[in-house]
Amino acid sequence: MTAPVVTALRPRGSGRVAVELDAGPWRVVPLEAVLVAGLTVGGELDRPRARTLGRELRRLEAREAALRALSRRDHTRASLERRLAERGTSTALRRDTVAAAERAGLVDDARFASGRAAVLAGRGAGDAMIEEDLGRHGVPEQTIRDALERLEPESERAAAVVAARGRSAKTVRFLAGKGFREETLEPFVAELSDEG
Repeated sequence: MTAPVVTALRPRGSGRVAVELDAGPWRVVPLEAVLVAGLTVGGELDRPRARTLGRELRRLEAREAALRALSRRDHTRASLERRLAERGTSTALRRDTVAAAERAGLVDDARFASGRAAVLAGRGAGDAMIEEDLGRHGVPEQTIRDALERLEPESERAAAVVAARGRSAKTVRFLAGKGFREETLEPFVAELSDEG
């Protein structure tokens, strides 16, 4: 059986090409994939070219999925890999895609951790809640510790909440529910015990 012959390559919008095989429409693919696969009018779409084209289409699809995800919100390395895995992207291709996004500065776990920690702290979260949230996003432990160190100390954040809400058992329960550590809450509990 002979390989199909590329009979036309027609531009279709921004960076897309309609490929005709044996005088019939076949697919519309990215121009980059056509160039990488070496498709030319009159050339055969033999098995090696078809494999190269398939690999390039999967690579471009993974890249586009990563860019779409990153355009919506910041991601960690782990969360972007999870997103690509959900789409069925192979392990090697996921790693390559995420590594390329890191090299381009689109993925940065330290930047993500610092920004997310600051937002959560601003919403009244304690260190334990922030740590758990960052861990759920796949931030490495040392990066989490570094992000927490850049925040205003937890004791000062707790004191600000107490000043705003009032010194009461209800406020201490609120702080505990927001992930403030026991050692941070102990002075407030002791003061309430002394008053009561």
